Amino acid sequence: MEERKERAILAGVHTGARDRLSDTTEETMDELCELACTANAEVVATVIQNKSEIEAATYMGEGKLEEIKQLILAENIDTVIFDDELSPVQIRNLSEFLEVKVIDRTVLILDIFAARAKSGEGKLQVELAQQKYLLPRLRGMGAVLSRTGGGIGTRGPGETKLESDRRHISRRISALEEDIKEIRKHRELIRTRRKKDGVITACLVGYTNAGKSSLMNALTNACVLAENKLFATLDTTSRAITLPDNRRILITDTVGFIRKLPHHLVQAFKSTLEETAEADVLIYVIDASNPQYETHIKVVDSVLSDMGAGGKPTVYVYNKIDLLGEKDLITATEKNSVGISAKTGENLDRLIDLISETAPGKKQKMTVLIPFSCGNIVNDLHENQRILSEDYLPEGVKITLLADKITYAKLKSYII
Repeated sequence: MEERKERAILAGVHTGARDRLSDTTEETMDELCELACTANAEVVATVIQNKSEIEAATYMGEGKLEEIKQLILAENIDTVIFDDELSPVQIRNLSEFLEVKVIDRTVLILDIFAARAKSGEGKLQVELAQQKYLLPRLRGMGAVLSRTGGGIGTRGPGETKLESDRRHISRRISALEEDIKEIRKHRELIRTRRKKDGVITACLVGYTNAGKSSLMNALTNACVLAENKLFATLDTTSRAITLPDNRRILITDTVGFIRKLPHHLVQAFKSTLEETAEADVLIYVIDASNPQYETHIKVVDSVLSDMGAGGKPTVYVYNKIDLLGEKDLITATEKNSVGISAKTGENLDRLIDLISETAPGKKQKMTVLIPFSCGNIVNDLHENQRILSEDYLPEGVKITLLADKITYAKLKSYII
């Protein structure tokens, strides 16, 4: 039986005083609507108030709240979703006045994360973020959660009974942090081993729904879930591909970024996001068909900077060019950029060449003459290097190959 959709009203305050990335605008409300639909809500109405500052006690002004209350009664509304993170006082006051469930953007994102997390690590990280959000808000959220008994904002491993006290949640947070700390240690060991073995790593980064998972599938046949939804995938997936010069590169798909992503949410996912900070190359996926793509770039740049991943070698991938007309084509200003379609495969070969150019350990072409007495060298080259041509001469085997620095140095004496 299909789950009944909650009927929701979206509400936000446009102050004009905050920077465009954190203020409520029509674009952020459209995004909030997408998030609500992803969480299986039916959005009935959207209310934006133009106000110079947010009310400390009630978020919105009294008149606007009265308007929302009338809508609730007229439209049989279950939930009101606010575009900003609400304080404990605001949640309590709004819940008492509106007499329906009140949640904010953070709870909505966490709810989607809870539904999407499949791995043990993903579930731990979601629960940690939920518990950290809930701890200071127990008093404010008590009445509304007890009245609704489920639905958006109450799903997932972080679901907590109302009678749970702060001490219980604090203990749970400590336990989760210890578990995640062990995961981070394990990840660090794997990364150390990769570096020792000379494995090149790349991370797909970008705004949510930019097409990272579709690109991952196109490059690696990874069978990662790819849907036209925000946060369709949450858990990381890593797959290796072979570059044209025979180098192997490990590509990791990461969780997408979004506007107004709370700091504690970034912290909770730090062990996953560290893959990005430690990667040799970033594959920065941008939805070229989205009118807000320039704003999305600013959001992603800001989060990457916070994570210490700014300034890394980066390939800029303008995806979904199949949805653009001639007049809409984007002229990228970045040096390492390419327009592609992960859906149709257009320009994927150019992308792979660009990754090859940008990734460390690029191989150079060389021609060598290996004496027949050194057959072991020839065998090793066949196993580990990209052979471009091979001829048998009276003096030995003439081989043209793409060689890394170490191989080049070893074969220097055989160059012809």
